[in-house]
Amino acid sequence: MDNKKINVCVVGMGYWGKNLVRDFHKLGALHTVCDARPEVDALCRDNYPDARYRAAYEDVLNDPDVQAVVLATPAVTHFDLARRAILAGKDVYVEKPMAVTAKDGEALVRLAAEHKRVLMVGHILRYHPAVVKLSELVNTGVLGKIQYLYSNRLNIGKIRTEENILWSFAPHDISIMLSLLGEMPTRVWCEGGNYLNQAVSDVTLSHFEFPGGVRAHIFVSWLHPFKEQRLVVVGSEKMAVFDDSAEDKLVLYPHKVQWKNRVPTAVKADAEVVSIDDAQPLYLECAHFLECVRERKTPLTDGEEGLRVLHVLEACQVSLTRKAGDAVSPSEVATHDYFVHPSAFVDEGALVGAGSKVWHFSHIMKGARIGERCVLGQNVNVDGGVIIGNNVKIQNNVSVYTGTTIEDDVFLGPSCVLTNVTNPRSQVNRHSLYEKTLVRRGATIGANATMVCGITVGRYAFIGAGAVVAKDVTDYALVLGNPGKQVGWMSRHGHRLINPDQEGVMTCPESGFRYKETEPGVLKCLDLDEEMPLPEAMRKGTKTYDAFKG
Repeated sequence: MDNKKINVCVVGMGYWGKNLVRDFHKLGALHTVCDARPEVDALCRDNYPDARYRAAYEDVLNDPDVQAVVLATPAVTHFDLARRAILAGKDVYVEKPMAVTAKDGEALVRLAAEHKRVLMVGHILRYHPAVVKLSELVNTGVLGKIQYLYSNRLNIGKIRTEENILWSFAPHDISIMLSLLGEMPTRVWCEGGNYLNQAVSDVTLSHFEFPGGVRAHIFVSWLHPFKEQRLVVVGSEKMAVFDDSAEDKLVLYPHKVQWKNRVPTAVKADAEVVSIDDAQPLYLECAHFLECVRERKTPLTDGEEGLRVLHVLEACQVSLTRKAGDAVSPSEVATHDYFVHPSAFVDEGALVGAGSKVWHFSHIMKGARIGERCVLGQNVNVDGGVIIGNNVKIQNNVSVYTGTTIEDDVFLGPSCVLTNVTNPRSQVNRHSLYEKTLVRRGATIGANATMVCGITVGRYAFIGAGAVVAKDVTDYALVLGNPGKQVGWMSRHGHRLINPDQEGVMTCPESGFRYKETEPGVLKCLDLDEEMPLPEAMRKGTKTYDAFKG
């Protein structure tokens, strides 16, 4: 066996990451800690003086001494960070869930295979000595024929807003169930309750039906007065209880059911405590990852296992979203070519283009059309009938109402307001009289700006933060204030155009493109037609806005 040292970087030293840092340090593998918070630097110097500190993830990827990356960051970042690490030639350990969609999970599995990288998912309970022993008892037939499983994972503690309880707690139990039964469920049902936040489920109860006849359920909640982590496996010969909160972690109950006078009767027997190792699951999990990296082995919880869990989670989420108790088959849940966060809703009949992302608590209504590569931030609502082009960025807390058309490359700033009735009254129904608003290609509407409906915002116009605009805006216009007034011109790259030369030509300081008023109030770009996209090389900024001043 090759005992060469493996250098690991742990990314994220927060609630769970600090435990990974501790155990990889114990294993002699901690090389770098990456966290954007500057106070982590001092923390590392005090507790792990031999480890390097990096604030920028890119520095980790460019470090040839780092062989493996351990991701303990928010779930929504897992796919991108893992993908970049694999492309940089690093092996990857990613905390659960591996991604927030099965589509992204599939992409990671393919990428790891193509680049011959180890991809491991942090399903820690698979490494718990009690679960390892339980699996052995199931596989050797000690429990008899498995008939039923159920799990309670309950707590009062860290309550998340970026993911619901299903995605936060249930992956561990789903992973164990799939492992013990060796098969995927054919149908799932999921129901839940939202008590702290209307858009996030705090409690869910998921039911599973497996092809071998076994049934199961998982109850998870972060609104419970005490911690409970219990898995019960009911077999024809014995019942097993794994209780991670108890002193005796694994107990067998040789209870049986006998039929007397055609009536089932429980026959109880004394409990049998199963002896298990006292090793810590996280330490064992970290050691397993190092072994897989060193020996180029497939992890127990590899990408394929993580993907199976994602498929089941997505099926549960679909059932939960329907709120009707409808059964869902994991094999039938469509894998879209766009991303929707578990807390967001895309109604049936809405069209979303490839590569687009719909983030937390957003809602895309039936009849809406959204193009490719769009990003819709948190709490965005898009009504039916709205048309949105490609590469549109809509920031948090924006509602886009029926009657609005947004062309390609538009930016809508946080909490900007779009309307569709000039004279709204609650008592007067004007649903058939919605007014049209058109935002042309490349325009920017700043944070908290208000657009009174029935207007057109021209191509590459720039509406400043807080402005109130009630009339048409010409191409490239810079509009500020309340009421909004044009105070100048802006380039396609978002720089104010000033100091025309003798021929009236103004030059963008970033792109070098030239602009000129071809007639009073009409600005044209002399180097690129307004309908032409920017060349690829010019689509990434290299300097801050302040760097171009003066």
